[in-house]
Amino acid sequence: MKTFLKDFSVSAATAGFIAVLIGFASSIAIVFQAAVASGANAEQMESWVWALGIGMGLCTFGLSLYYKRPLIIVWSTPGAALIAASLSGSDGSLEQATGTFIFVGLLIVIVGVSGLFKKLISYIPLSIASAMLAGILLQFGIGIFSAMNNMPVLVILMFATYVAMKYYLPRYTILAVLVVGTLFCLQTDALTLSQIDWSFATPQWVTPEFSLASIIGIGIPLFIVTMASQNLPGVSILKSSGYSQQNVSPIITTTGLSTLAFAPFGGFTFNLAAITAAICTSEEAHIDPGRRYIAGVSAGVFNIIAGFFGAAVVSLFAAFPHSMVAALAGLALLSTIANSLKAALQADSEREAALVTFLLSASSLSFFGIGSAFWGVVVGMLVLRSSKI
Repeated sequence: MKTFLKDFSVSAATAGFIAVLIGFASSIAIVFQAAVASGANAEQMESWVWALGIGMGLCTFGLSLYYKRPLIIVWSTPGAALIAASLSGSDGSLEQATGTFIFVGLLIVIVGVSGLFKKLISYIPLSIASAMLAGILLQFGIGIFSAMNNMPVLVILMFATYVAMKYYLPRYTILAVLVVGTLFCLQTDALTLSQIDWSFATPQWVTPEFSLASIIGIGIPLFIVTMASQNLPGVSILKSSGYSQQNVSPIITTTGLSTLAFAPFGGFTFNLAAITAAICTSEEAHIDPGRRYIAGVSAGVFNIIAGFFGAAVVSLFAAFPHSMVAALAGLALLSTIANSLKAALQADSEREAALVTFLLSASSLSFFGIGSAFWGVVVGMLVLRSSKI
């Protein structure tokens, strides 16, 4: 406890809150689509929020506190999109979907325990990993200025606050941006807190059924998408942020066990975070990498709160203007984008391969339901290998 209190900082705690805010605000709608496509009713949709919030919170809190590193666990957003697309209009049931989620959790546990995932990522150079991360985050940086089209005064005010605070009080930059943006929205009635429903979410148990067609048609693609589009970028973020010595096998195993435990309540898949992890592992959280784990602990606490107040979370995160969320995310990730580009392009012999990885990862290319981040690494590695022949 003494160590925790000594390491605690407002900037790190704020980074954890912002990570949760952006995570929910940016993709909770996709989770709802997945829940509806799976056949969930209103109470079961709240149960999904409960399961995901509690599952993410416990994993993030426990792993970050144990390893003293910001290890952020989230739901699989591309996985939710895959579920929504695959189950929409199908004859499958929520019970069969639950059985498929359990199957995916079991596969993740096997990969984690066997150490197979750790072996695969050990072959990816830092330049390629950093280039992929920069490509993933590029759109968030651009989003700062795109948001000015809709709410120019708000975004310009947030940007000016960012520039000023980076010069005078860099540790509290993002906190100041969040406060200024929120106050502006409250003052202009762009954010109305009176419409928030503060009721608790109630977990709803669903007895799983196992369908071979669902397991093959949805389970295996969901597993591949989660590992390739979420866990791979998540590990790359840890590596590029200075946590390259982190053993990822126990983390992967933990996400699989969490999926097994929470799947009957709606926790469809858990994995390492990519975008929101970059917020907690950046210098904006804390200048000392050894004290950034507080951001992970903070994110865990806020996720647990979000899980318990399922209905409130839905209405709260929907209340924030999209332009504010977009600008906040981009500003929180600016330093990470800069550092990633520097690491990606530093080595002359790997520069071209890193550039290809960056451009491909930043594109919207998708094959077999797997996003551009995975293909950016694959093509970048091929270019790197060919240059050394």
